[in-house]
Amino acid sequence: MAKISDEMIKEINELAHKSKTVGLSEEEKQRQHELRQEYLRIFRSGFDQQLKSIKVVDANGRDVTPKKLKKAKKLN
Repeated sequence: MAKISDEMIKEINELAHKSKTVGLSEEEKQRQHELRQEYLRIFRSGFDQQLKSIKVVDANGRDVTPKKLKKAKKLN
């Protein structure tokens, strides 16, 4: 699984700052869009993995994990 790097965050922030101050060229706008899409892809993938690792248990100790989540776990 890919990881959000410090360099990626730094470049996203630099482009955001530049966008607010002096504006971006078309190439920079395209790069900003690509970086944001990659960031979201990586974030969603990690979040999906976290959700698939969750087990829901009620007060009586019974597994009440939703069927949809159990099915997603089995597909991995």
